[in-house]
Amino acid sequence: MANTGFDTIRYSRRADVGTLTLNRPAKLNALNPQMRDELGCLGALLAKDDTLRCLIVTGAGASFSAGLDLAEAMTGTLARFVDRTPDKQTIEFGLEIAGIFEFIPNLSCPSVAAVRGHAYGAGLQLALACDFRIFAQDARVGLTETRYGLLPDMGATFRLPRIVGESRARELILLGEIIDAADALRIGLANRVVPGDQLDSAADDFADRLAAQPPLAARGARTAIEAGRHLDPAASLRVAVEAQARCLASEDFKRTFPISGHLT
Repeated sequence: MANTGFDTIRYSRRADVGTLTLNRPAKLNALNPQMRDELGCLGALLAKDDTLRCLIVTGAGASFSAGLDLAEAMTGTLARFVDRTPDKQTIEFGLEIAGIFEFIPNLSCPSVAAVRGHAYGAGLQLALACDFRIFAQDARVGLTETRYGLLPDMGATFRLPRIVGESRARELILLGEIIDAADALRIGLANRVVPGDQLDSAADDFADRLAAQPPLAARGARTAIEAGRHLDPAASLRVAVEAQARCLASEDFKRTFPISGHLT
């Protein structure tokens, strides 16, 4: 699948690895309504692609994403909420916007965010929706919404505490702190930190390693990890065992462990 109909994003494919690139470099890849719509379209396409083994998410130019494009939002999306008592219609509309990155964790394959420059607000929340995050040394990230009297509502309030712990997540969210790549690595927000000129190759190498893993095992492991966040231990164990049973019956297992055909 090639990028043929998008303006604010690009999508390319290299073997089993896809790359989603935010493509508003003049605006530091800030999220606007058109980008939101195009992400939704791409997400629907990728959800049907069972040949994809890993997705890289990155940004064109010097920054990953500066967050929400407030100039456009205040004449469009956010304007629908200002001076209006929340009702069912506005909340449903808000959920539609807040869930725009959810197609990434719902993919059947893992994902890697390659973060350079800035990842603020919605930009960081996009990176948090990925399984892994590789930072360039110049990266600076933060959930700055509280500075504007808002809060991060695109997944950070439940994803960030799982990644860095609740106490540190509360500090980052409530204070709107901006941290550098070294601090992100120290608290576990970044999986890797590399020189800026090596970011793309590091993300490609990491994605290639993930794509080389047997897909059924990778999919099952991600499902089991997610189940552990939502279900009780007994139910989580069942999810893992069911995924394991599918792996044991698969061609993936037979190829990687040839004597399995002799097991009874």
